[in-house]
Amino acid sequence: MQTVRSIAEQIVAREGGYVNDPDDPGGATKHGVTIHTMRALGLDLDRDGDVDEGDVRLVTPELATDLFLEHYYARPRIGMLPEPLQASVFDMQVNAGSNAVRILQRLLRDMGLDIAVDGIIGPQTARAAHAALRQAPGHLVDAYGIARRNYYYRLADARPASRKYARRRDGGKGGWIVRAEDFISPRYHLTLEQHRERTASWG
Repeated sequence: MQTVRSIAEQIVAREGGYVNDPDDPGGATKHGVTIHTMRALGLDLDRDGDVDEGDVRLVTPELATDLFLEHYYARPRIGMLPEPLQASVFDMQVNAGSNAVRILQRLLRDMGLDIAVDGIIGPQTARAAHAALRQAPGHLVDAYGIARRNYYYRLADARPASRKYARRRDGGKGGWIVRAEDFISPRYHLTLEQHRERTASWG
């Protein structure tokens, strides 16, 4: 079984180095740590009295790993979820904040479990997730990954500037879709033709 730290290290590797894409609402980011997160935490790494792009550039993989473990795993209480779900929810929490939990909660409601969709993991959500895993032990993780993939497609449907994250220039799967499918069994991956059909309306 993977350790939580090894999962966090994989997320850091998946996020990549420094980027500052004007189409990304996250702003300047390095190893998945955004400037907004750093400002919220007061991470003035160069000690010049403010938190700016210079501080983002100083983020190391080790610092990013520690931040993810504390703020995106421990504080959201992802450890309360069934172990098989944790890696995917943790990865999505880093990528999409509390939407990661809302996606799970909506999935659990679709499975007939009566819980609130509030983006917070508490006893109710944890019990429902464990019950869902018992109900569908061979399918829950894939179902969550597919729900993640659908979330990304819908986000790109609604925000044209984000479509480049879901579809490459050559029409192939963009980073968002590849990322979601990293947590989905290969038999549920979309073919290139299916992906192109799903994104055809984007022009």
